[in-house]
Amino acid sequence: MTAHPMLRLIFFGPPGVGKGTQAKIIAKRFNIPHISTGDMLRTAVAKGTELGRKAKEIIDAGQLVPDDIMVGIVREALAAPETAGGFILDGFPRTVPQAQALSKIFSELRIGRYRVVEFDADREELVRRLSQRVVCRTDGKIYTMATDGVVPGMPCPDCGGELYQRDDDKEETVRRRLTVYEQQTAPVLDYYKKLKVALYVDGSGSVVEVSRQITMMLSEES
Repeated sequence: MTAHPMLRLIFFGPPGVGKGTQAKIIAKRFNIPHISTGDMLRTAVAKGTELGRKAKEIIDAGQLVPDDIMVGIVREALAAPETAGGFILDGFPRTVPQAQALSKIFSELRIGRYRVVEFDADREELVRRLSQRVVCRTDGKIYTMATDGVVPGMPCPDCGGELYQRDDDKEETVRRRLTVYEQQTAPVLDYYKKLKVALYVDGSGSVVEVSRQITMMLSEES
């Protein structure tokens, strides 16, 4: 069965812009897998695998995980049978060499037409959003301090696990992550603009507004 051509999507944008949230919504709506490299890495970190230990040191320093590790993870995910009907790739590529490696993977796996959905929002809004995040140690669920009325150290409203703030969500690290993004990741967009596969989404609206924007854009494209 051939995949709907527009359901091969790469969600792209700075940390805190809401890519992950939107990827989950759109993946559910179109019944396609959401491949989050961040989730894959966090699982490896939580399990304490060799890859996870290496990645943790790099992530805690606010740096990007090396290409060979990321390319291997992504290749494995895209070759899985469940992605044959389409996918949303979230959190990769983050550098031009990664984008080039992904193009190679696509051609090896005969993945044809795809779209890159670029999310953007004001930098200070991104800092505000990210430094408000707390995570449950037990189930990994993310909460926002202001809207969910939680603080680090409280029990998770869902499962009772301890809530904590990840090192990479502290304001100083957030600003460093955004600088790394601007320096290393923004050129990736130029790569995709030249290939004429990039679409733009304003990520500053509410979750519902942004989701509606994406759905309308995808239906116009198909």
